[in-house]
Amino acid sequence: MSEDREERGQSTTIHAPTSPQVHNEFDAVPSKPLTQEPLSQGQLIWRNFKRHRLGMLGGIVIILLALSALFADFLGPYSYATRHNRLGYAPPTPIHFFRDGNLTWPFVFGIKHDKDPDTSADIFSEVQSQEYPIRLFVQGDSYSLLGIFSTNIHLFGTGEPEQSTGQLFLFGTDLWGRDLLSRTLIGGRVSLAIGPAVLIFSLFVGILLGGISGYYGRWVDMLIQRLIEVLQSFPALPLFLALAAVLPPSLPNSYRFWGIVLIFSLLGWTFQARVLRGQFLALREQEFTLAAKAMGSSDLRVIFRHLLPNAISFVIVSATLAIPSLIIAEATLSFLDLGIKEPMTSWGALLNGAQQWSVLMSRSWLMIPGIFIVVTVLAFNFLGDALRDAIDPYSSNRG
Repeated sequence: MSEDREERGQSTTIHAPTSPQVHNEFDAVPSKPLTQEPLSQGQLIWRNFKRHRLGMLGGIVIILLALSALFADFLGPYSYATRHNRLGYAPPTPIHFFRDGNLTWPFVFGIKHDKDPDTSADIFSEVQSQEYPIRLFVQGDSYSLLGIFSTNIHLFGTGEPEQSTGQLFLFGTDLWGRDLLSRTLIGGRVSLAIGPAVLIFSLFVGILLGGISGYYGRWVDMLIQRLIEVLQSFPALPLFLALAAVLPPSLPNSYRFWGIVLIFSLLGWTFQARVLRGQFLALREQEFTLAAKAMGSSDLRVIFRHLLPNAISFVIVSATLAIPSLIIAEATLSFLDLGIKEPMTSWGALLNGAQQWSVLMSRSWLMIPGIFIVVTVLAFNFLGDALRDAIDPYSSNRG
């Protein structure tokens, strides 16, 4: 028995020194937190937004369209007002990449314009004996880049004078021989700017009246809501047409643009006001709002410090979804010749030349600005849906 005790004692004394060594080895490794730091609201929205593929695509398309409109003078081969009198309604210019079966630098042939002796229809053909290479960073019509730098450098073109047959019209020309690509890029400035410009006015009025209506309630809420209902009872499009027709035809385009913005803002603020009112009605009974009131915070501080920051994300989503309807409304006015006037243009004004069915069938390239409208409207809808799904934690329609 004593021998057994000695054996157990020996085994204990043998293994005892190894235990502290193992413990110290694990202590040397820094412990990792079992839980991650909580994400902020902005980080959660961005994480959910990235999962929406169509929303990401819509955002990228909108950025590209905005950049192309901003640098339209540089990207377009001609000025939007430059006329080629002999090349009215010229079709898109074919670009050639092969010569005698061999790959070569892109070039175009000279353009020849004739009239059909029987129907007097325009006939455009290529003069294959005249080749004009497409050059990068060519000199052309002068313009002011971003309103700051005066230059005449364009991204691409043939660099030929207006009288030459070597012209490059990727989207064709209009009745006056003006390059449709250059005019489409320039027209994007008006069509893309109309939405944000209207929202500046409508959001200001909508946040002011909608916030007051939702925060105070009672007779103030009833009075503002009755005003909104009266304004929304008017049919929007006929009202826009009637008010736009009041604008003098000789009014400069800069004033005409802001006149259209004010016309759209007359009804645009009502939707924003109702969105914010609904949010304020829900937030004013929350604990953080009641606590701020109990601590003696003024109404303005409660509204701008506590309520508005929690509701602004929903206002941004509603504003994003309202932009497509504003773009279509401006295009409608310009299509009916009640919007932007010559020589300035917009996508709707460019479609004005395609009103007749015979013109549309024989000159289908005049509908290209309409494609830009459709793409832009879809992009804003995708973006708005993605923002709405990212902000709404109960949404299940994420891409």
